[in-house]
Amino acid sequence: MADSKKTLQTLTLGCSKNKVDTEHILPYAESMYEILPEDDMTVHADVLLLNTCGFIGDAKEESVNAILEAVERKKRGEVGQIIVFGCLAQRYAHELPELIPEVDKWLGARDIVSVIKAIGAVPDSKANSTRRLIGASHYAYLKISEGCDRRCSYCAIPFIRGAHKSVPMETLVEEAESLAAKGVKELIIIAQDTTYYGLDLYRRRALAELLEKLSMVKGIEWIRIHYSYPASFPEDVLDQMANNPKVCRYMDIPLQHISDKVLDNMHRNVDGAWTRELIRKMREKVPGVVLRTTMIVGHPGEGVKEFNELLDFVKEARLERLGAFKYSEEEGTFGAENFRDSIPAATKQKRLDKLMSLQSEISLEFNKSRVGSVEKVIVDDFSDGIFVCRSEFESPEVDGEILVKYDSALMQNVEPYSLVGEFMMVRITGADEYDLIAEPVELL
Repeated sequence: MADSKKTLQTLTLGCSKNKVDTEHILPYAESMYEILPEDDMTVHADVLLLNTCGFIGDAKEESVNAILEAVERKKRGEVGQIIVFGCLAQRYAHELPELIPEVDKWLGARDIVSVIKAIGAVPDSKANSTRRLIGASHYAYLKISEGCDRRCSYCAIPFIRGAHKSVPMETLVEEAESLAAKGVKELIIIAQDTTYYGLDLYRRRALAELLEKLSMVKGIEWIRIHYSYPASFPEDVLDQMANNPKVCRYMDIPLQHISDKVLDNMHRNVDGAWTRELIRKMREKVPGVVLRTTMIVGHPGEGVKEFNELLDFVKEARLERLGAFKYSEEEGTFGAENFRDSIPAATKQKRLDKLMSLQSEISLEFNKSRVGSVEKVIVDDFSDGIFVCRSEFESPEVDGEILVKYDSALMQNVEPYSLVGEFMMVRITGADEYDLIAEPVELL
């Protein structure tokens, strides 16, 4: 009887960009290992591959706790070898091996080839578009570049991930075709800065051209854009969004603040007037566009006046989606070395709560405006007689959901679970500040 395969388990922390890195590694392990589910901590793993985040304080703490838990599993005999890589391991490459010697290998975030070799596999440059998806199989993130040339004063990403490097279009199209062949219908475009795409390879901003090429891939029906930097925003992307039916009318664009003083301290290369004009152009060129942003409260230079200016802007712009976090002083950044983090934690929390309370009202207003409309949705899940869905205006994992009750008359002779990953038309019947309620109208 042949020997059974060794087992390998991955644990991916942080953003969707880390998820893509893990998905690129897994195909190399398939012939050598039985791949275990990420979320099952009761199984024995011969190798535990831990992909870490090192962006801000909370994320670093989560990663360290995950490593320590892995060490405890190793002590209990539930894990053999521990390999840690990713942003935290890159950022603290000298400190961590001394602090946690129980980890067998520490590798960074910039060299996936080294991780592939560490699990005993042989890298193949011709296979760089191959992925084993974690979780859902009907949508996938497509990382179009790595690294960042921006120098935002609060951000550690440039010295963790390195300089901006675009992935060639032909490679991305090949990857999209491979994903479509696996059943992926929605691509979510990600990078540290998606609008910077192409400057290094083609000497021009080429995101719009890439969107057009990806939309020609058979099987891909939705393409949405995340992580768009506002400075020098390429307006031909808006033309694609307005005229290409496969490009969702959805834009994730982290604005971070509106005060000129705070934006200058942040080194964002825009001011409040530029930001307002960009929002106006987006609304004008893409009627019905849904905008998602993030804001930072408590950044050095944000006094009461600047925070109130932020609140006024949020009331004025009425951005449909908004998330926020408290400023975290990160060692090695310009902000940590040149500004004093003088705003008390309690003040930051109060500002965060006030901002998010305001946004809840705006989000509720937007969701209520959709009641009665008929929208195309994709089914993400089915449980307890309810389909969990999204329209082009909701991105997975970060936005709300549309909950649709099973309709036996419309869906007779159709196995409900077979509709996961499929599209249907629904009528919105109810709304709260986060989720929507709908009834099915037509299966597509």
